[in-house]
Amino acid sequence: MDETARSAAQPGSAPDGSPPVSYISYEEFGRRFLEYAASEARISGAFTQLTGAAFDFGPIGVGPARLAKVTARVQLGEPRLHRYLDDVISFELVIPLDLDMLIDLAVDRHRFDVDGTIHLHLTVRTAEPLRVLIDIAEPRSGNVRINVATATKRGQLLRILASVDHEIRRFVARYIATEIRKPHIAAARDIDVATRLDAAWTL
Repeated sequence: MDETARSAAQPGSAPDGSPPVSYISYEEFGRRFLEYAASEARISGAFTQLTGAAFDFGPIGVGPARLAKVTARVQLGEPRLHRYLDDVISFELVIPLDLDMLIDLAVDRHRFDVDGTIHLHLTVRTAEPLRVLIDIAEPRSGNVRINVATATKRGQLLRILASVDHEIRRFVARYIATEIRKPHIAAARDIDVATRLDAAWTL
C-alpha cells in the first residue's frame, strides 16, 4: 500500500477536536456521493407526476386505406424503479399502463382492453465542471409492451390487420418522450453540485 492510500485508510482526529474519524479515499468518497445523490427515492420523485396520469389519443386512421379509426384512453400507474450498482450506476424504470381502446369501422365498433408496461433505462453520468446527470434513453415503441384482449375473433383479426399494437406502442412512446423533457423532470435529472455547494457556502 502506498503512502497516500495508507494515510487515507488510517483514522485521524477531526479538525474541531471531536472523536477520531475514519478517512476514505477520494475515489470512495466520489462513489458514495454518486450513490447518495442518485438514490432510488430521489429519482422516483422526479416521476411522481406521471403516476395516475391519463391522456387520450386518436382518432387515428389505421389499416388498409386508414379506414378504421382508433381512439383510446390511456391510464398510467405508479412507476417501479430498480437501481443497479455496477461500474456504472443505472436504473430500470417500469411504468404500468391500461388502455380502453375502440376501433370504429363505421359499420361496427370493437372495444379492446389493453394493459402493459413502459420500460425506460436511466444511466448516471458525471460531467464538467461538477455535475451529476441522469441520462434517459429515448423511448421507442420497442420499450412499450402491451397485452390486448378482445371478446371476438373478428376484433382480434381486425387488430392484427390494422397494426393496432404498433400504433399504440408508437403513440405511448412519443407521449413519454415528451413528458420526460418537461422542466420538472429535466431539473431533477441535472444536479449541479458546484452551484449547490456555492449556495450552501453563502448561507
